[in-house]
Amino acid sequence: MRVVRDAASLKAAVAAWHAAGERVALVPTMGYLHEGHLALVARGRELAQRVVATIFVNPTQFAPHEDLGRYPRDEAGDIAKLEAAGCDLLFAPSVEVMYPPGFATRISMGGPAEGLEGTHRPQMFGGVALVCSRLFGLSGADVAVFGEKDWQQVMVVRRVAADLALPIEIVTVPTVRAADGLALSSRNAYLDAEARAKAVAMYQALSHVAERLKAGATAAEACGEAEARLGEAGFRQVDYVALRSEDGFEEMSGLAKPGRVLGAAWLGQVRLIDNLPV
Repeated sequence: MRVVRDAASLKAAVAAWHAAGERVALVPTMGYLHEGHLALVARGRELAQRVVATIFVNPTQFAPHEDLGRYPRDEAGDIAKLEAAGCDLLFAPSVEVMYPPGFATRISMGGPAEGLEGTHRPQMFGGVALVCSRLFGLSGADVAVFGEKDWQQVMVVRRVAADLALPIEIVTVPTVRAADGLALSSRNAYLDAEARAKAVAMYQALSHVAERLKAGATAAEACGEAEARLGEAGFRQVDYVALRSEDGFEEMSGLAKPGRVLGAAWLGQVRLIDNLPV
């Protein structure tokens, strides 16, 4: 696997593959890779002859009080994992490569960026839209692969690609979970043993909502019960438990069509998010 850090090398590699008639899949990440990320690489290999992974902890999606400076990093370990997974190229740029001197563009997101994460992390989706648009343009990839764990983010990226007529297909992979149901996340590294044992309550709470909705409960009833369960499990603050439509991310009062149950809550100083299709 090649490791490149400048845009020219990335573009040259992809251009050579395209000249040979090969499709290219892009797997954007912020690093500290786990089995969930590697599932994205595996899906990329199914969709294309070549897979490019990226590692970039994107500063434009972090607020000043968030964990940009301490976000977990392990580039050497990530490279070994990507090589073993059959990735062809890693693009690991610096901030200066992604946002060179004079860079002045910002993206203001509406639609699926509104509410939930958009309320609690208002800077996030503009930054996600910006970095993904930049990665799509720099790579020239044919398809990009994202995990469903960050479902609202997926909806935002799809909206950006459609609205800006970006020539790339967006494909998703179901959330990869630990044996007890906890969604794999790089930020799980922040959990100590006691918090890790409690963390599974997020998956259990969202599963409860899904079952209650299938039984005919309203979203308000089911989500309220889940918030109470999270509090009882030791979460100090519940940012939201909510039901949104699977297609347009609209609020739903009940299970009138396929949806997603989404939750975000604080376990000590660690913020966990998850979602389930229902």
